[in-house]
Amino acid sequence: MVSLVERTNRAARERLSSVLAAPAPRAVDEAWLRATRGRVGSLAPPPDGSGLRPVRGDHGPPLVGHTLSYIRFGNEFLRDRYERFGPVSWMGSVGPDVVTVGGPDATQQVLVNKDKAFSQEGWTQLIDEFFHRGLMLLDFDEHRMHRRIMQSAFTRDRLTGYVDQLGPSVRASVPQWTADRPVRIYWLLKQLTLDVATQVFMGGRGGDENLDEINRAFVAAVRAATSIVRYPLPGTRFRAGVQGRRTLERYFRRHLPAARESAGSDLFAGLCQAATDDGERFSDDDVVNHMIFLMMAAHDTSTITTSAAAHYLGKHPEWQQRAREESLALGDDVPGIHALESLTTLDLIIKESLRLVAPVPTLMRMTVKPTEIAGHHVPAGTAVVAAPGVNHFDPGIWTGPDRFDPDRFSASRREDGGHRFAWIPFGGGVHKCIGMHFGTLEVKAILHEVLRTYTWSVPEGVHPRWDNTSLPVPADGLPIHLHRR
Repeated sequence: MVSLVERTNRAARERLSSVLAAPAPRAVDEAWLRATRGRVGSLAPPPDGSGLRPVRGDHGPPLVGHTLSYIRFGNEFLRDRYERFGPVSWMGSVGPDVVTVGGPDATQQVLVNKDKAFSQEGWTQLIDEFFHRGLMLLDFDEHRMHRRIMQSAFTRDRLTGYVDQLGPSVRASVPQWTADRPVRIYWLLKQLTLDVATQVFMGGRGGDENLDEINRAFVAAVRAATSIVRYPLPGTRFRAGVQGRRTLERYFRRHLPAARESAGSDLFAGLCQAATDDGERFSDDDVVNHMIFLMMAAHDTSTITTSAAAHYLGKHPEWQQRAREESLALGDDVPGIHALESLTTLDLIIKESLRLVAPVPTLMRMTVKPTEIAGHHVPAGTAVVAAPGVNHFDPGIWTGPDRFDPDRFSASRREDGGHRFAWIPFGGGVHKCIGMHFGTLEVKAILHEVLRTYTWSVPEGVHPRWDNTSLPVPADGLPIHLHRR
């Protein structure tokens, strides 16, 4: 029997075929290159005698290129291009043409970055106005130095303290949700993860302020990244993002002196105190920049992952019950880090949810010198987008890739072991997410409390459409029907 997910994805691909109709790529790269008068979009051709192939692709509609197609179809759009053009292709966008990279081998080349050809400038052009000098935007030696300092805020002892803080906050919030009628779980979780971030990252500082304003500022900053108008004109997403950034700077600077003086176990104090063995520390500006980025990354990505997992558990009650039995076996105590780590069924569910809905579906880079990806020539100054979501659906690695099947991560199967870059929801290489362990523990803590408190189902016929204007957001808020146990 074909699952709802498979039917929906098949329908999406059929819609894509009409939206993305374009001539098939030429079988002979050299002939195709001559037909394009030596250029592929805005890309220069391979050097004579290099033996490298040109990058194939198409521009899409005038002016906007394929930007709107990606926003509407997201991962389905990128999978379609991977099937048509292979692991490396170019496409038009609102700005310069972009090279997209999919498949484990090609992705590994970009993210491992052995010859240091790829910089984070790809992200900087999109989000520096809003997440200035966040860790993800730094490069090479500077990035290495900042990451070394920040690592002391993510040690095992620190993680244990963070879990001890988030548990009571989650337990106090989850039972307050409305039950016995459909709710939009994404928005409930968005508020909860911001509350958790305020407690764990801020040590409760600012909890008496208008957190709705802070949440709106984060949302505005994230959505502004893909603004077509890149100037703060009234009424534009770009202007809202700039104003959101200012709100966030005022918020963190207001509480910075108290965090500097604190000996607390929260992340804000941790970044203020963080130092290497050589005594390197963060300046006030560094702390503010990193807090804005980390708070955004933590509560947005955790919201997406928890929402996706809740949706799939509503669709698959057998997995919901299996996870619930493990959670109930822990007893009534608020779980600490060791208890959360023992919830192996939730591990499988979270990994599969991250595979099906990667919270950061594209990883931006910029070439700083001419380079080669999978035998294709990519000139200096080219925007490159690696797409984890393409790897997550590679039928050469995953059995029935459109199917929700957490057991694919079990010890007896370990489909993710087929390639080091088959499953990369946290990125890879030196920029792999520094907070991935905390994020997983937070998602587990929330799902654990929801499982203890409720049973739930997804209304018949509901399947989410993820809006990819920025990070994936379910357009319908993911309706589920909660019932108190």
